[in-house]
Amino acid sequence: MSFNFGISTNAMFGAGQLGNLHTQLNAPMGAVQGKKALVVISNGKSTRSNGYLERLENELAQAGVEYAIFDKISANPTKPVVEEGGRFAKENGCDFIVALGGGSVIDASKAIGIMATNPSNDLWDYVMFGTGKGQWPPVPSLPIVAITTTAGTGSETDAGAVITNPATEEKTGVFGTGTMPVLAIIDPELMRSVPAKFKAYQGFDALFHSTEGFISNKRNEMSKMVASEAIRNVSENLAAAIREPENVEAMGKVAFGSYLSGIQMCVGSCTSAHPLEHALSAYHENLPHGAGLIMISKAFYRFFINKHICDDCFIEMAKLMGMSSANQPEDFITALEQLQTDCGVADLKMSDYGITPDEFEKMAQNAKDTLGVNFENDPCMLSNADCVAIYQESYK
Repeated sequence: MSFNFGISTNAMFGAGQLGNLHTQLNAPMGAVQGKKALVVISNGKSTRSNGYLERLENELAQAGVEYAIFDKISANPTKPVVEEGGRFAKENGCDFIVALGGGSVIDASKAIGIMATNPSNDLWDYVMFGTGKGQWPPVPSLPIVAITTTAGTGSETDAGAVITNPATEEKTGVFGTGTMPVLAIIDPELMRSVPAKFKAYQGFDALFHSTEGFISNKRNEMSKMVASEAIRNVSENLAAAIREPENVEAMGKVAFGSYLSGIQMCVGSCTSAHPLEHALSAYHENLPHGAGLIMISKAFYRFFINKHICDDCFIEMAKLMGMSSANQPEDFITALEQLQTDCGVADLKMSDYGITPDEFEKMAQNAKDTLGVNFENDPCMLSNADCVAIYQESYK
């Protein structure tokens, strides 16, 4: 019964909530104060073409907030770009950040927020893992408003960011005081336009945040409660949200599951599946994070099932995923395979992204070097050989 619950983000959840942003800016009881915002968006076209940026600009205008736009964020945000974003925020005198996009944009905004307020121009001075210098940022980040347009990462309600350093081929966590968003807008109307395959990748990312937490040795009653509802909501609604893009109710329940999974990561933990995937996309940046997680998922969970060290957890998760008659841990794999089939992602191939088996040993070492802390949360410790075996079993 021991846990630490410290989720300070003011979350505005529901269809149409973007239209209420102005009530939280510079209002006496609002979540955010400031005269100028740094608006961070991706380097793609969807935020503009879908009208989301225009709607945000209208909200800022209603609140009397000026803004500058930084639109250089890629699917796997990189160290040089977030360092540039920090300089841009300083040059433009920004008081806070509004992140409009998916997990990559929100993650990048957290790193930009650190770089905008702290003395070093090198993000890796403030990275605790891998080749990072291990300095805690001495100055809090710029306050962050996270407006998520995807249901996947839960980044709108946790303090961590994942950033890639191309020079060292590391993809690792970035943290600092103030990186927990002060305000999150979770509006499923903004998520309907996501292409089907990416909606699936993101939904499985949300699911795995909680399935990992469910088997973690850091699991507690609070994280279990939150993860259970996340698993149930995502499993029951993801396929419908993909098949029926206008189904706001289904999309909203997936978004709710994603939001809960973000909380699960704060009160519980993820396990080594995440660093194992980060190593894949650190070397192959075109691989979407959720797709990589799907690729390794069956082999990863089967490893622990074969050890029979948390059978009850897998049986319970299978039931949460709709198998009411589940009575053996292998039923979880059956439920997982069915959901992947229903969502059209059962046949993803590492080889389609240029991944080759001769990379697996260096990827296993990379995963442990960059986020070894996550391996400590596993039900039992994975050796490098175990990691390679999971990659090998997943390869096609």
